[in-house]
Amino acid sequence: MIFKCKNCGGNVVYKPEKDVMYCPFCDSENSVEKTDESMGEITVCPNCGGEITVGPHTSATRCPSCDCYLILDERVSGDYAPRTIIPFRISKETCKDSLRKQFQTYRFAPTDFLAEAKLNEMEGIYVPFWFYDYDIHWDYQGEGRKVRSWTSGDTAYTETSYYDVKRDMDIQFRQIPVDASEQMPDDVMDLVEPFDYSQMRDFSPEYISGFYAEKYNMLCNSVEGRARKKMQEDSEQLLQNSYSAYSALSTLHKDMQIKSSRADFGLLPVWRYRYTYKGQEYPFYLNGQTGKIVGTPPISQGKVWLYSGTVWACLTALLVLIQMIFMYLY
Repeated sequence: MIFKCKNCGGNVVYKPEKDVMYCPFCDSENSVEKTDESMGEITVCPNCGGEITVGPHTSATRCPSCDCYLILDERVSGDYAPRTIIPFRISKETCKDSLRKQFQTYRFAPTDFLAEAKLNEMEGIYVPFWFYDYDIHWDYQGEGRKVRSWTSGDTAYTETSYYDVKRDMDIQFRQIPVDASEQMPDDVMDLVEPFDYSQMRDFSPEYISGFYAEKYNMLCNSVEGRARKKMQEDSEQLLQNSYSAYSALSTLHKDMQIKSSRADFGLLPVWRYRYTYKGQEYPFYLNGQTGKIVGTPPISQGKVWLYSGTVWACLTALLVLIQMIFMYLY
């Protein structure tokens, strides 16, 4: 699947900052038509005939020869059809500016870390996520205690009151996200959150034109444990908040039941900047909706030594100056 401009035939892509389909060749907006050529397991670009390497989970990619963005029909339909998507809201240029602002005072980063040529290699990727919904019920019984102390005259008093504590709580969790990509580190994807799910939309392939994308490559059952852990921790906290007024609490019975659950597949936007320094990769991930940055730059040892030498030279000069002043005075 390729989206082409009706006016000039150029490759039309989704423009995040304007929320429109945009042709970078003639600057037209929403002048788009779709080519329905089947591209399930392509190795040759249908636009220019150039060779393309497609990974086993890739659902959208770019031809290295003509820069045309291609969408693999069979990997965004049927069992792999995303139900929802949060479109990119932040452009590459905005991300580049954010990285410069974030790390411009990072004294020991390599000189070319924020170079324009390096930042231009940044990729926009729609990462596959499973979204889990849970309806749960807590049944809790315990004994709560409240302690009150006061002094009257020379006498100190302590009063302890005992309470039967019962909770029948129904809690609903909606859209707990867990990434379904083997190439994306789970801890980093957790840090890239949160996303604003009020901006979630029904999936349409137009949104991924101009970006890379993956189909899910981890089944919902295989990663649900992460969602359940998040749900368990949050529901435990809500339960505890409901009886936090007591000085102490003894639990007699505690049971959580999952009344219903479901999982939906969707895509979330992430910008990735991969910087390599002395053979080691330092990846940076930016939330494509909010701009949140996750990543740490490498340290240039050359800059560290240069800075240390400069500081030492300044201290030496200062000591010599102090010595000369003492010699002059005495």
